[in-house]
Amino acid sequence: MSTPATERTVFIISDGTGITAETFSHSVLSQFESVTFKQVRVPFIDSVEKADTVVQRINRCAADQGKPPIVFTTLVNPDVLARVRIANALFLDLFGAFVEPLEQNLGMKSSHSIGKSHKAVSSLQYRNRIEAINFSLAHDDGQFVSGLAQADVILIGVSRCGKTPTSLYLAMQYGVKAANFPLIPEDFDRGALPKTIMPYRTKLFGLTIQPERLTEVRHERRPDSKYASLPQCRHEVAEAERLMRRESIPMLSTTTKSIEEISTTVLQEVGLDRHSAY
Repeated sequence: MSTPATERTVFIISDGTGITAETFSHSVLSQFESVTFKQVRVPFIDSVEKADTVVQRINRCAADQGKPPIVFTTLVNPDVLARVRIANALFLDLFGAFVEPLEQNLGMKSSHSIGKSHKAVSSLQYRNRIEAINFSLAHDDGQFVSGLAQADVILIGVSRCGKTPTSLYLAMQYGVKAANFPLIPEDFDRGALPKTIMPYRTKLFGLTIQPERLTEVRHERRPDSKYASLPQCRHEVAEAERLMRRESIPMLSTTTKSIEEISTTVLQEVGLDRHSAY
């Protein structure tokens, strides 16, 4: 049976983890909002035998759906790539698109080494990233205030506005030691920041969110509670934003932004110059 034009299957094929190709494909496919893409990641295709198996999967998909699937690939072995290319699909070869022009411009051949982008990460960079992840987990939601002096940034905001996922993304992707601290009704009653984070004012960055979105998120955690009610969410968001403006703390609404956008803004605003851990 033919698949409607608004649904397409996408294969992410790599001789490594496939993270690079998957990330790039998300950016490209997001430009086609009227199409639903079913993504299938196929990592570690590092032999002709494995390539043959992938070809069978792609051809079976094309036959079942009545149209060729889309294939994003970062395969570097020319023999493996040539074998996969015989499949019935639209191929988007990321390495071919960029490596070949660079070879011509630099006047040299690339190494065609599998997993080179991951091997390039030094053991020191890897240890820093793991240390940052452990730090962010230990300093999540204000649960451990000792060691905040080591934080690169401290995210503040009301409960469920996106502090935890942003902290972990900063740690995993950039090796940033990101702590996060909740602003609660008691802080609003006092009209002041929690005393435990006052010494680190210069490291603070505020996250806020539209009350209507916040109540949706909180209802998933505590349905039909005062904590999740729209009046409570409106009150907390308004008070948190008032407090952050009074203290001249930079802030960003997470309502319509992705974790990647939030994290990039935090890095720019706080002045953290980090390279991606990948």
